[in-house]
Amino acid sequence: MAFLGFNSNVFMAPMAGITDAPWRTILAEIGGGNLVSEMAAVNAIQRKNPKSYQIANVKTEPYPVVVQLVGNSPELFADAAKLVADLGARSIDINMGCPVKKIVNNNSGSALMRDLSLAAQIIEATVKATPLKVSVKFRKGWDNEHINAVEFAKMCEQSGASYITVHGRTRAQGYSGVADWDIIGAVKAAVKIPVVGNGDVDSPQRAEQMLKQCGVDGVMMGRAVLGNPWLLNRTHHYLQTGEILPAPQTVQIKEMLLRHLTLLVEYYGERGGMAISRKHIGWYVKSLYEAKRFREQYTKLNTLNEAINLINEYFSRVEQ
Repeated sequence: MAFLGFNSNVFMAPMAGITDAPWRTILAEIGGGNLVSEMAAVNAIQRKNPKSYQIANVKTEPYPVVVQLVGNSPELFADAAKLVADLGARSIDINMGCPVKKIVNNNSGSALMRDLSLAAQIIEATVKATPLKVSVKFRKGWDNEHINAVEFAKMCEQSGASYITVHGRTRAQGYSGVADWDIIGAVKAAVKIPVVGNGDVDSPQRAEQMLKQCGVDGVMMGRAVLGNPWLLNRTHHYLQTGEILPAPQTVQIKEMLLRHLTLLVEYYGERGGMAISRKHIGWYVKSLYEAKRFREQYTKLNTLNEAINLINEYFSRVEQ
């Protein structure tokens, strides 16, 4: 069952360079699941840096979007919280789990798991600044010698977080190895606020398994949805009904790829949209016939018309 007014207990993971407006449009058109923005830096939002401001501005999107913020200053979080509320955010998620070096070296993301006092100040300042619900996404801990997810979760609850998302890997693991679902279950048992579990949920059945095994209120899906935007809705539908919807046919993959490409070019312009589309193209066709050759050809293209022609030509061969 969904919680706190969300439409689903399945969440798309916020992913830099991926969960942008075109991606959210596609997921919303398919239906099912809660949509989250890319992370936006609080200092950049305050300066109205064009890129960060664009990430945070979801006002024109006709569906609810959780906007994720990253940074290390309680004051800037408070300012950014007020701004993103004006920019249409449904709720605010604080990133305290990103393992990327650039973020961590700025004492942001998962670095805040080593500074509970500052993390608490950030959550409290954000909660105080806005009537929106505030959540926190974090990890199992910094490394295997510093596993503090349960303590961190209790701090989040005491600081006013409405719900939390825990990824069952340490910062040191990044996205490698196996997610620890036992720590996710321990976090759920330690707090009264809703908990979303994240890590290795790559199918509707795995989502159901996490809900049962960990007792969590929701699940978050990340890398498994790349090139497979139907998966979020298929998971949502299965958890609601017990029915497994069919996987997309080749013709549906082609149509979605063309739709996604068009949205990217409309949003970023032809040059920017084409550049971003290259990674998505690879994910969409990864299991199809001669995918490697197709990707190699696609990376050399610069215009939307060239891309459409190549996609049509490629899928005419795949569908034979």
